[in-house]
Amino acid sequence: MPPKLAEIVAEFADAPRDVVLEMLLEFSDAVPPLPAHLTDRTGMEQVPECQTSFFLRAEVAPDRTVTTWFDCPPEAPTTRAFAGILAEGLAGASAEEVLGVPDDLYQRMGLAQAISPLRIRGGNAILARLKRQVREQLG
Repeated sequence: MPPKLAEIVAEFADAPRDVVLEMLLEFSDAVPPLPAHLTDRTGMEQVPECQTSFFLRAEVAPDRTVTTWFDCPPEAPTTRAFAGILAEGLAGASAEEVLGVPDDLYQRMGLAQAISPLRIRGGNAILARLKRQVREQLG
C-alpha cells in the first residue's frame, strides 16, 4: 500500500468513532478537477454499485506510476470522500502499490461502523474497478 494511503488508513482507524464521519467528509474536497480530455467522461468507467453517478479512470504511465481521476457530484459527500481518500492516498503511487491496496480498505479504516453497508459496497467497488483498470494496462 502506498505510504500516504497507509497514513490515512491509520488516522481513521485510530480516530474516535464520533469524529470519523467528520474526517471522512473533509476528504470530499480533495478530489481534483478532471483534465480537459475527461470532462465529457469519455474513457471513464461508471461504477453502478454507487448510489450516485460516479465515474473513474486510472492511467498507468510508462514508468508505472498511476494517475487516478474521479467524477462524483458534490451532492454525494460520502462517496466523493472515498474518491478524495484514493486521490490523495494514491497520488504518485506505482502500479504495484495500487494493486497492493487491501480489498477491505474501508473496513480497515473503521468506516463500517460509521456509514451504511451500501456506501461501503460502493467504496469497495470503486477500489476494485480502479485496480482492474491498472491490471489491464499492465497487460
